Amino acid sequence: MGLVEDIRACRLCAERFAATATGHAPRPVVWFQPGARLLIAGQAPGARVHESGQPFTDRSGDRLRDWLGLSEAEFYDRGRVAIVPMAFCFPGYDAKGADLPPPPVCAATWRGQVMAALGDVPLVLAVGGAAIRWHLGARDVTAAVADWRGYAARGVIPLPHPSWRNTGWLRRNPWFEAELLPVLRAHVREVMDV
Repeated sequence: MGLVEDIRACRLCAERFAATATGHAPRPVVWFQPGARLLIAGQAPGARVHESGQPFTDRSGDRLRDWLGLSEAEFYDRGRVAIVPMAFCFPGYDAKGADLPPPPVCAATWRGQVMAALGDVPLVLAVGGAAIRWHLGARDVTAAVADWRGYAARGVIPLPHPSWRNTGWLRRNPWFEAELLPVLRAHVREVMDV
């Protein structure tokens, strides 16, 4: 089997997921192939993505596609866009209905192999805290996103998670939409149109 098939067959977290409030089975959502021009490094699939089997098929995806200036067809073109979360499966909810974090065992097991298979991707978008920590070593999401210019020079742009839960953050940080988004869209167009 190849790497994609190996990840799809992964059941490392079966017991962990069965013990969550959602009591679900693993369903890795794998969306990449070598040669991609843009890497979207996200957190982990949500419940809707778990059901659909396709990344960002929710309101977060709508917001992210808007941020990037990409149509659905462009966004889901595996030849140009790799969507590689820090965990390939929906982690589940806790007893209070809150999202559980991506299990670290997923990134520890698969991320290095996936990054090696992808090779040199011209533009990486580190979306959310877990991806920002892994790709940039930064702990504070706001500080990392505020320093986007420094990271963009290295081919990585940190972004907050596009979840509706971050609407307050977006209101408190108007520079994100005014300053970062136009540059982000230009960088995305540049790598997509090659």
